Amino acid sequence: MSVLTRRLVASLPGAAVAITTIAAGSLLWGLGTGAWARFSLGFFTQAPTGAGRTGGIAPMLFSTLVVVALALALAAPVGLGAALFLHDRLESARGAGRVLVRTGVDVLGAVPSIVFGMFGNALFVRTLGFGFSLLSGSLTLAIMIVPLLIRVVVSGLETTPEAHLQAGAALGLGRATMVRAVLLPAALPALVAGLVLGTARALAETAALLFTSGYADRMPASVWDSGRTLSVHIYDLTMNVPGGNASAQATAAALVLGVFIVELLASGIVLYISRGRSQGEDA
Repeated sequence: MSVLTRRLVASLPGAAVAITTIAAGSLLWGLGTGAWARFSLGFFTQAPTGAGRTGGIAPMLFSTLVVVALALALAAPVGLGAALFLHDRLESARGAGRVLVRTGVDVLGAVPSIVFGMFGNALFVRTLGFGFSLLSGSLTLAIMIVPLLIRVVVSGLETTPEAHLQAGAALGLGRATMVRAVLLPAALPALVAGLVLGTARALAETAALLFTSGYADRMPASVWDSGRTLSVHIYDLTMNVPGGNASAQATAAALVLGVFIVELLASGIVLYISRGRSQGEDA
């Protein structure tokens, strides 16, 4: 390999970072400059008027928070339990069995969201009779998030130090104690990371919620009521409301800001957990 080739290869990571930074910065700058004039306390506390051209995003903001929080609350225990179960099976599986399990989880996580939306509409909206409601949307999002959680948590469990497992076995710890004292602490950072990724996907989801949570832009009275999330509101303003681009841009900026806040909080939690674990190991 020539010197020039080495230099080109060495410069690729930096170039990729620069391109990504410029693209992200341009996106944020475009959203911020267009949304700044609309941002105010009323924008976040008032209901929309004029089909969303004016007014605020309070009902959509509330619907988004309810749908995402309920979806995560439903998906977290299922994803964690399934990850622990699959981790045990993957430990004993060899060759084709291990690949088959991993591939199945990955394929389920790669299913297009519109397919999940049709499934949620058929099962929750029609068969179970939940109708177009926040509950139907939350259940559909939970099903979408579970494969992602499983994959991330299983990867986290696989990083558990072998010495910890051997120490637990030497102490004669039962399976339940081993899970509680060894595996769960090891999986906690991965679970937080999975929840962050699931939150980002849930916040950005549009297609699945159009078929399940509905389109109403009023403040929902309960989880059985229809509600419009921020992403659906952006879609409606852009596609169906003439003159709604300004409000759509401001709503998109609010959505990106929400994702950024979630990322910061999750990073702080993971850092706190990592520091506590390091101090415990040093002690």
